[in-house]
Amino acid sequence: MSKAFTTEDSGGEDPEEPDQEVPANVKNYMTPAGFATLQAELHHLLREERPKMVEIVSWAAGNGDRSENGDYLYGKKRLREIDRRLRYLTKRLESAEVVDPKKQQGLDRVFFGATVTYAREDDTEHTVTLVGPDEADVSKGKISWLSPVAKALLKAQAGDEVTVRMDGGRERLEVLEIRYCLP
Repeated sequence: MSKAFTTEDSGGEDPEEPDQEVPANVKNYMTPAGFATLQAELHHLLREERPKMVEIVSWAAGNGDRSENGDYLYGKKRLREIDRRLRYLTKRLESAEVVDPKKQQGLDRVFFGATVTYAREDDTEHTVTLVGPDEADVSKGKISWLSPVAKALLKAQAGDEVTVRMDGGRERLEVLEIRYCLP
């Protein structure tokens, strides 16, 4: 059978970034900075990365036998990865509901965008900012507003004690301070 009539193995259907998915009945909140970051990534992939890869694949395709052509095979794989990420970013941006933490009402309670300092039972203090799932970065103190700690903190006031359910049981947290201004 001629290779002209066969299709390349795409490795199956790739999931759309399942680790950051928001449940269907939950809004896709984002801070303005998080929205801008995703837009910038989308623009970079669409205007720079993808056209370069298309050019490489076109050049490699012209070199003859594609079955042993590393540039062609890698390029096609990278194009699939870029296209998958583009679909994901487009969906996330279309469903985004941008919430500016600086314009939040009820600044005495914890809501989306709040920066909260809390004390754990072992007297260690932690400061976290509640952001969208796409913006979460624990190393920078940004946690998803859908995480167990954030859910426990929601609607709490300074001085309140909340209980967070974790794999190892429950832990009490005391809310020490609430601010509404992203670092």
